Amino acid sequence: MRAALFAIAGTASVVPALLVANAPDIPRTQHGSGQRTRPVPRVVPPAELPPVEPVAFVDMSPDEARAYNAGVPFSTDPNPAARPFLYRGSAEDKARALDCLAAGVLYEAGDDAKGEQAVAQVVLNRLRHPAFPKTVCGVVFEGQERSTGCQFTFSCDGALTKWQPPEAAWTRARQIAAMALNGKVVPAVGHATHYHTDWVVPYWQASLDKVARVGSHLFFRWSGWWGTPPAFNRHMVAGEPVITQLAPFSPAHRAGTDASDDAGAALAEGAAATGTMAPLASEPDTFLITLPAGLLPDGFPALATTLCGARKHCTVMAWRDAAETAFSVPLNPVQMETMAFSYFRDAGIGLERTLWNCGVYPAFKGARCMKRMSMTIVPLAAPTPQPSPTPTPTGELSGVRRASTPPIESKPKTPLL
Repeated sequence: MRAALFAIAGTASVVPALLVANAPDIPRTQHGSGQRTRPVPRVVPPAELPPVEPVAFVDMSPDEARAYNAGVPFSTDPNPAARPFLYRGSAEDKARALDCLAAGVLYEAGDDAKGEQAVAQVVLNRLRHPAFPKTVCGVVFEGQERSTGCQFTFSCDGALTKWQPPEAAWTRARQIAAMALNGKVVPAVGHATHYHTDWVVPYWQASLDKVARVGSHLFFRWSGWWGTPPAFNRHMVAGEPVITQLAPFSPAHRAGTDASDDAGAALAEGAAATGTMAPLASEPDTFLITLPAGLLPDGFPALATTLCGARKHCTVMAWRDAAETAFSVPLNPVQMETMAFSYFRDAGIGLERTLWNCGVYPAFKGARCMKRMSMTIVPLAAPTPQPSPTPTPTGELSGVRRASTPPIESKPKTPLL
């Protein structure tokens, strides 16, 4: 019996040792081995819409990723700039879109103006592309319901609950977003729809062309037809969604809050900041401008004061249609009649005046209205035709118009007697 117990005890100690010695290999990531799965290049044909998949990364260390990304050449194909984007929508939609875009650029690029502008360009490029949602908020928060793999990482990794932007950084981000919504273009980014930091390698990278680098971010567009300008042919739709994650610092995304005035002021600042509204070369205190699309009439004074800055004397005259906008002074009667808004400042006498065309904006009345001029078109008198002078032959002419001497009528000769 005792011998049996010793045998059992011996077996109990030997078997585990054998199992450990002969255990199967556990797969381990061997960084730098070159054996891991790399992205497989693929060009999506025009007849097939490119897939937008959850973001997944190749298993690489940051140093390996940087080396890999450095080895990917920039595309040598043309990289044309995107068309300016002008946001058109309701005041409510504009307010939400502005803050969605501001959140996207700030959380993705940090408080860095160049990086934020580049991210904003990608968001608007996506909005125009058939593969993505057709609202600004829809693009920025695509996939937010996932725990990982959302299109913009901050929207699903808890960043919005862990960190809220300082007021100054948020203000700067909103100004950058407003500039983008008012037509600011980042030419270097071109038609890029994707980007990533240089210390990661996403699987989607293989199907795209690298077109730009801004700071530590690399920018890509789809290879083939889907990355060319004709593919970006879609338009935004109405109905920007409410993003409850933004409610703590965005009134536009709080239930029952009207933030349209605040958004209008930000859009006005953005329009002025684009640099496209410069004073006249001959009159450096005078601005003749086309009003930004989507800017509400209540926002016109904010735009004017932003343009004027610290000038003691300043005049802003604005039109709704670029075809009607004057480009020099004095104005002609038609330009005065179609003017939509004017602003005048003379700090020396304490005068500041804002006037609206109340025929166009009937909500403004009385002293806030421009005085309309009466236009009577007096037709010009038709010129009295002058009698044509009788042409005088000037000499020999060739051909059928040759001057000829009329024949002398012959008289019968008197016979000689």
